Amino acid sequence: MELAWVADFQPERLAHMRSLYPDVCLTQNHADILASDVEAVVIATPVSTHHGLAMQALRAGKHVLIEKPIATRVSDALEIAETAERLGLIAMVGHTFQFNPAVNAVRDLILRQELGEIYYISGTRVNLGLFQPDINVVWDLAPHDISILLHVLGVDPSWASAQGGSFVQKKRGLQDMAYMTLNFPSGILATLRLSWLDPVKIRRITVVGSQKMLVYDDIAEHKVILYDCGVTVPPYSDTMEEFQMSYRHGPETIVPFDWVEPLQAECRMFAEAIRTGQVPVSDARMGVKVVRVLEAAQRSLSNGGGREATGL
Repeated sequence: MELAWVADFQPERLAHMRSLYPDVCLTQNHADILASDVEAVVIATPVSTHHGLAMQALRAGKHVLIEKPIATRVSDALEIAETAERLGLIAMVGHTFQFNPAVNAVRDLILRQELGEIYYISGTRVNLGLFQPDINVVWDLAPHDISILLHVLGVDPSWASAQGGSFVQKKRGLQDMAYMTLNFPSGILATLRLSWLDPVKIRRITVVGSQKMLVYDDIAEHKVILYDCGVTVPPYSDTMEEFQMSYRHGPETIVPFDWVEPLQAECRMFAEAIRTGQVPVSDARMGVKVVRVLEAAQRSLSNGGGREATGL
């Protein structure tokens, strides 16, 4: 795949692209790209523009790779997915963590039932900024964790709830921190803490199972650590003295995996899907699922944190 065109409203950004890629065509009008003979376009623009730009590209016969989330409404996300399928084009979403080797190592451990029955998952994705002018923290940060959960569990949540606060952007009414809960039909409960207003950058997911537990820390040197620990409840006891839970504190194991830059792997899959027609892991249908959860969480934010069905 070869870079042929770059479109940006800002002349200084285009000048920078010229310094990096002197042979690339530059424009401030994306219509120039759609009128060219390029096969595919990448859309990395404000979320509110994703649907309109993607539909224009698809109707021009271009494959599309769209930054997350794919759209701001389920109906728009569905239109992108259905249009791509009808036209025989690839529509892919930039859920980069689905291409992260550490995330896939977690997925493999769960699939092999190394952790036993999964009880619950807790995630923290916080830092100071970047504040977005058109979407709240849920729509900005949660797509990462939602796509990870869908990928590693292989099941969809039945409902979502969320509570949050607008502290810095009160006038815009955009939440800059939120707590989200997802419930899965299998009984797994997942909680997410999301914030643009936190002093320490944290990117961590903890998975607790009946046999073992693990921590995936995206910014740690050892990104996935498996803990051989747990609690065993005695099957039967006649007296309180006989009822003693058994706590197991086994060794910690650093989980090995071969590192590949996730964004590079994502781009390779996009190119491979165009060549072969193979459905990519983060296709538009996955994008629709993520937006369904985001919409449910948004409704919950608006109604005081009540449970909202995801429709999945």
